[in-house]
Amino acid sequence: MSIRVTVWNEFLHEVQFPEVAEVYPKGIHGCIADFLNAQPDITARTATLREPEHGLTQEVLDATDVLLWWGHMAHGEVSDEVVERVYRRVMDGMGLIVLHSGHASKIFRKLCGTDSYMLKWREDGEQEILWVIDPTHPIAQGIGEKVMIPHEEMYGENFNIPKPDTLVFIGWFEGGEVFRSGCCWQKGLGKLFYFQPGHETFPIYHDPEIQKILTNAVRWAAPVAIPPVTHGNPDPIMPVRVGTAKTIAGLHEEKHV
Repeated sequence: MSIRVTVWNEFLHEVQFPEVAEVYPKGIHGCIADFLNAQPDITARTATLREPEHGLTQEVLDATDVLLWWGHMAHGEVSDEVVERVYRRVMDGMGLIVLHSGHASKIFRKLCGTDSYMLKWREDGEQEILWVIDPTHPIAQGIGEKVMIPHEEMYGENFNIPKPDTLVFIGWFEGGEVFRSGCCWQKGLGKLFYFQPGHETFPIYHDPEIQKILTNAVRWAAPVAIPPVTHGNPDPIMPVRVGTAKTIAGLHEEKHV
């Protein structure tokens, strides 16, 4: 059974700025959905800000195992009702992958419980080295010790987020700044991954290693099937019998005879 993915994007930069449309002619969401759909175990759809309910109706979210979120210039336009709807789905087990400037989105701030928009930034197109901090983590599988990104917007510490459960990547920039670029948390029954690379004017999501990381992240964030609870059925390991407590008491008495 395929992992059901929804890739959400504001889809404003690509419409307003020709230089962004040149890099992502199908939109950032279209680019990401395309490489995810190339995987045999993933089925990806897209949703954008200006669709009714931002494309994230309850029906869409109920049919989504993992949601990817890219936002930048219109965080305030996302309705609180939709944010609450996404939040509840994460608490119930849906995976969420927040990309780049999504650190300032309403949903990421709600899940973090902090002013996660607070960080250093510089839009210089510097080189970034994405260092793998935890090579054993599923998101880092198939990635070497580092990923070289020729041009990227600089994000720097301090990044106002709660301590990650796992830090998978740290980014280093030419100006000397470092940044927690790949962070994982468990939120309720759902998994949350924040991934920093992805500025709209650079072809970050065309990079095969970045695509590999996000594909790994989708598989990691997908909910694990939990067997349904069957009330009244015997437990296969510890059988429940009428009179169990009496039996145990009797054994205890026999032991001390």
